[in-house]
Amino acid sequence: MPAPVYVASLDVGTSSVRALLFNAHGEEQNAYTQQVKYEPRKTSDGGVEVDADELLAMAIECLDGLHAQLEKQDCRPAALAFSAFWHSFLGVSEEGKPTTPIVHLFDTRSGAQVEWLRERIDVVETHRRTGCVLHTSYWPAKLLWLREHRAQAFDATHSWISFGEYLHLQLFGTPRSSVSMVSGSGIWNQAANQYDEGILAYLPIDAETQLISTDELDRPNTQLLAAFAQRWPRLDGIPWYPALGDGACNNLGSGCVTKDRYALMVGTSGAMRVVLEGQSVEPPSGLWAYRVDANRPVFGGAISNGGEVFAWMQKSLNLPEGEALEKELAAMEPGSHGLTVLPFFAGERAPYWRADLRATISGMSLATRPVDILRASLESVALRFRQIYRMMIAKTDEPAEVMASGGALLRSREWTQMMADALNRPIVACAENEASSRGAALWVLEKIGALGHLSEAPTRTSGIVEPRARQAAAYDELLEQQNRLFSAIHNRD
Repeated sequence: MPAPVYVASLDVGTSSVRALLFNAHGEEQNAYTQQVKYEPRKTSDGGVEVDADELLAMAIECLDGLHAQLEKQDCRPAALAFSAFWHSFLGVSEEGKPTTPIVHLFDTRSGAQVEWLRERIDVVETHRRTGCVLHTSYWPAKLLWLREHRAQAFDATHSWISFGEYLHLQLFGTPRSSVSMVSGSGIWNQAANQYDEGILAYLPIDAETQLISTDELDRPNTQLLAAFAQRWPRLDGIPWYPALGDGACNNLGSGCVTKDRYALMVGTSGAMRVVLEGQSVEPPSGLWAYRVDANRPVFGGAISNGGEVFAWMQKSLNLPEGEALEKELAAMEPGSHGLTVLPFFAGERAPYWRADLRATISGMSLATRPVDILRASLESVALRFRQIYRMMIAKTDEPAEVMASGGALLRSREWTQMMADALNRPIVACAENEASSRGAALWVLEKIGALGHLSEAPTRTSGIVEPRARQAAAYDELLEQQNRLFSAIHNRD
């Protein structure tokens, strides 16, 4: 009888680092879970940064804990998978030392550089080629900002790399990256599967010498440097695959690996995505297209205001908690509060991509209750997903169902019902606790031949919320009201 196959999975997210173990069916082995939480450093001018060496130390701490369990259980994984946050990067010197912090996805200091690029490039054509909207989220504007505001560090930089590459550089001496990771940078040509010469012509970097070679993409490292080989003998000599983007991994781990199932993730922020295996897509204005790998585009939109809206309401309003609050929400019809909300507490990404947007609550009267404001705000987030959903189905077939993950949404039965009603599609609750970690592990299991196809691994679910057809017209009207309010306040014309 062949020995069971396991894959270790390292997950570096925006608020924690985890190391886990999965079997060949994609089932998490609970005894092996290690986690360290952290907070990115935020500055008053919109900066969001992470110290690369501090994050590396957290990853090493988690791998120490995982390895101790592997020793205890006499287990040797077949490979190591890796999920990491998309879009962020740092500079390193020729000696492999950081010259800059990791400049985070949510760093908005490069707004002026976005406008500089907007005046010089064909924004629509660049979006078509790269799949990325011209925005502070991506590399181009951030690189220009660093050259202007951190000139000494910029000049000292030998290479520009993602954190996943940095971890491989420190553990193996050789950086590794993936098609998935570079596809979310804003400097990658999705159709040509290479760096985009059009946008690079406006950036002060040399792609030949300062970016990871395309020949190295998706290739694993195997031989740890001596100190780490001695430290983790059960992880040495196995393939360590480069990091995939966390959003792509979330799709895979929640079972959304074909075009008939959309992934809906609502954590602090939120996203809706679909994987289109073997099929290219040019995203409509306002949405994006990245990749899981060279053969799998992932298409959709991300919003900056998801569970944080619910959290702000609970913190700021005198609301009941738990089941009492759920009952109050359930007793209300959509729009019955008479309010229109633009939930832009943290600016917005899809489809507007404007960091300057701020939240608006319109229609309040002396009769407005705190629960009215909450209900309207939760509906408003559902409406943002409704708009993205409509844009997505114009490019793909309508999905059979939507798979939901993220504790912010799934903790509230009534908010999940609002989502189902707003989308007019069934919402299936994903019961996989660590979808991104699991997705990376499934991709590696397929790579090493333990899975024939990603879809062979069953995904655990915890129920289906059916849409109520009678609510469809109400959500149509609410979306029109929201769009009218947006036009009245925020249109640039």
